[in-house]
Amino acid sequence: MFRNLVRLQSRFGNALSLCKVCPRSQFSLKYSTATVERKKFYQDVSISQGEGGLYEINLDRRKLKTPGGKLFTVPNEALAIAVATEWDAQRDTLKFYTMHLTTLCNTALDNPTQRDKDQMINAALKFLETDTVCYRVDEPYGLVELQKNEWDPVLRWIENRYNVTIGSSSSILGPEIPEATKDTFRQHLKSYNFWSMTGLEYVITQLKSVVLSFGMIDRHLSVEQAVLLSRLEEEYQIQRWGNVEWAHDYDMYELRARTAAGALFIQLSSESSTVKRKLMQD
Repeated sequence: MFRNLVRLQSRFGNALSLCKVCPRSQFSLKYSTATVERKKFYQDVSISQGEGGLYEINLDRRKLKTPGGKLFTVPNEALAIAVATEWDAQRDTLKFYTMHLTTLCNTALDNPTQRDKDQMINAALKFLETDTVCYRVDEPYGLVELQKNEWDPVLRWIENRYNVTIGSSSSILGPEIPEATKDTFRQHLKSYNFWSMTGLEYVITQLKSVVLSFGMIDRHLSVEQAVLLSRLEEEYQIQRWGNVEWAHDYDMYELRARTAAGALFIQLSSESSTVKRKLMQD
């Protein structure tokens, strides 16, 4: 089964490996059990197809369940393989805070906030009003220029890509986003299924930016680029004043891991139900 992971990795770059890098998610803490570790209680991980064509995760002979007690099922084989890989990668103890895909699946299945897709879309669009790349500083000059040089091209890209107006502002109130822009994004987000919308909201929460999230999902930006642009002011201050190296590196890799997991989850949630297999020759 895990030969399929090689094909997934070739398609999605290093996103799977990034998802394993020591992060602690702030999204749905109840479901990520971020600070919890427990002794590993299984040896083998496998997937199987159950009722309705949904895929299940098996730990030895036991079926995985969600924190809410539901049978853990995912809509397609590709996502099942990715989740099974998270469980297979655990060693002597289960580090739940590294298992972002499992956390996102749990959130989609249990829906702890009891929201429908329209409510999730509205919540995502609220981030436009406080989008990271739309808020600019008046000083110092170096940071003003850095924001202009790094953020303006992404803003121009998304405005051209979706034929919308967003803009930027140094006012504490931020730019006034036209209703037509919100309507355009709302229509676009309606094309997402509930699972993909769960992943997108997670990514937006990590980057604090709809603009950067769309840029990454549309493959205009890499995970690394999106994360760096979301931390532009912090990176500027670090270059100017220095930093505690290990802390900076940890925060950076943590955010990369969460963002990569969300992007991968969105992609896999939109996949067809099976993974194409290459015939093996002796």
